Order: sequence, then structure tokens, then C-alpha cells
Amino acid sequence: MQNSEVFILAIESSCDDTAAAVLHNDKVLSNVVANQLIHNQYGGVVPELASRAHQQNIVPVIDAALRKANVQKEQLSAIAFTQGPGLMGSLLVGSSFGKSLSLALNIPLIAVNHMHAHILAHFIDEEGYDKPEFPFLALTISGGHTQIVKVNSYFDMEIIGETTDDAVGEAFDKSAKILGLPYPGGPLIDKYAKEGNPKAFTFTKPKVPGLDFSFSGLKTAILYFIQKNKQENPNFIEENLNDICASIQHTIIEILMDKLKLAVKETGIKQIAIGGGVSANSGIRTTLKESEAKYGWKTFIPKFEYTTDNAAMIGIVGFQKYLSKRFEDSSVVSKARIQF
Repeated sequence: MQNSEVFILAIESSCDDTAAAVLHNDKVLSNVVANQLIHNQYGGVVPELASRAHQQNIVPVIDAALRKANVQKEQLSAIAFTQGPGLMGSLLVGSSFGKSLSLALNIPLIAVNHMHAHILAHFIDEEGYDKPEFPFLALTISGGHTQIVKVNSYFDMEIIGETTDDAVGEAFDKSAKILGLPYPGGPLIDKYAKEGNPKAFTFTKPKVPGLDFSFSGLKTAILYFIQKNKQENPNFIEENLNDICASIQHTIIEILMDKLKLAVKETGIKQIAIGGGVSANSGIRTTLKESEAKYGWKTFIPKFEYTTDNAAMIGIVGFQKYLSKRFEDSSVVSKARIQF
């Protein structure tokens, strides 16, 4: 039976964003994120700098989340934290703080799989957003993951397709780097793609059997394409940036959609939910929404703030685990790689 007074403090520190959220049952009262801009100058996340910044940010971020939610520490029912996957140093900051606080307050500790959280973010109670019904297919797309997951219940999930090499987010960011765009480049490709012709240039889609993905060959093809055209015209990128970005984005979206269509055909499930940082991409969101009329699917696209790394999604998993008393003791360990 659902307790109407469950308050979860959630902590997310898997990569370079320090986040804390407070949930009252499945409703988000606060969702605070501190970004780490220091990595921009290095063209990617530096793990040592990330963990150091988490140490600086975690106390003020948690304090801000509690104050914004107007919830006292004594009212908390449990602490949920990201156990993995992620950068080990970053994960340890969040787990250490979570363990200490649960011990000090004598309340349950809940470990959360970051990728489960991206999927279950769809069950946050948000006005105007439908929740998927089990079973459904989840496409989790981020800088480190590309997966198609068959979701049978809150805690019964099966990966039926995944990348054999690079993740889709990496394909966006590395393509942007090839074009000379600053980090993080994925959102910039999305921005310039809106003004370009997606059919201007053609890139070969990788042939991978079944529901698995591959993006390493596409990255190489884009690199050779740019090198060849720059030899012929040194200003090729500047003169064609919008069209190049639109063509790259179109190819990546086609790769994702081809596999989704196959997954629907194989499983018979027509409910599709997306999650992960790359689900913020406007082209992917638009294409998925159009598929409802085109293929008769029912699609679920999360609120923008729940796409990138955030603690609200950790909190919703924490709430469901709290209801079924799936608690941990202080011996629980963070894991850079974690069993799905």
C-alpha cells in the first residue's frame, strides 16, 4: 500500500553533473543540477576534475534541493543514490555522502542503476505527460549508451539490442569535433541541422545484424568525407555547415529508427519510450512523434529536464524501491560498470 508521506532525497553523480532532488511519492518537489563547465576547455570530461568538482558541489546542491522542496532532513524517508554505471571517482562522492546521511538520519539507503533511472523517469508524476504501460520498449540513448530495452515491469527489464562499439552520443560529439565545433558538440549539430538539408550528403548506414547498433564506421566515414572535401575546398565546412550537420543527424536518426521498427516487428510492442541525454535532440523527438501517425505507435518523450543526467529520475526509482523495501546497507559499493 502506498504511503502518502514518502519523501526521497536522491543524489546523482555519475559523470560531470552534481544533482540532488526531493520527491514526495512520485512527484518532484525540487530538482537541482550543478554543471561543471571546467571540462569544456579539454574537449571532454576529465575524471579527476569531475570528482573534485562533485566534492565542492554536493553539499550546496543537496542543501538547495531540500530548501527548494521546503522539506527538513528529519522528514526524509530514504536516501537514493546512483550506484553506477559512471566514472568511479564521481560515483564515490555521491555514494559516500548518501551512505553517511542515511546513517546519520537512521533511514533506508537505496542504490539505483543510472540506466534504469533514465527509463523509469517516465513514471514521474508530471501534468500533461502520459506514463507508458507495461510492457513497453525503451530506447536509451546517451554519451555512453545506446540500448533497446524490453520493459516488463519496474524491475524486470531486458536489453534486446545495444551498441557493439560507440554510443550514439559519442557519434554526435565526435562528428562535431571533426567539424571543429566546441565540446559538447551534439547540441550544436542539432542546432545547425535545423537550418540544413538532411538529404544534401549521403552517409552509408552500418549493416549490423539483429537489433544491435554500430557507430564507429559512421564516424570514420564522416572523417574521410570531411578530409576529402576540405582538400578540394578548404572552406567546405564553413560553406556547408548546416547541410553537413543535417545530413549527419538524419543518418543517425535513420539508424535508430530502423532498429526500433525491427524491435516493434519482433516483439509486437508498439509503446516506445526514449530516455538519456541524446533524447533531448529535437530531430529525434520530432521523428519519434511523427511515427505515431506513420506506424501506429504510442510514443513517450520525457520532459526536457529529465533527459540529461538529473536526480529526479534517481528519485523515482528510489520511490519504487522504497515501496518494495529494496534497501542496501553501508557495504554497498559503487560500480563503474553495473549489471543491467
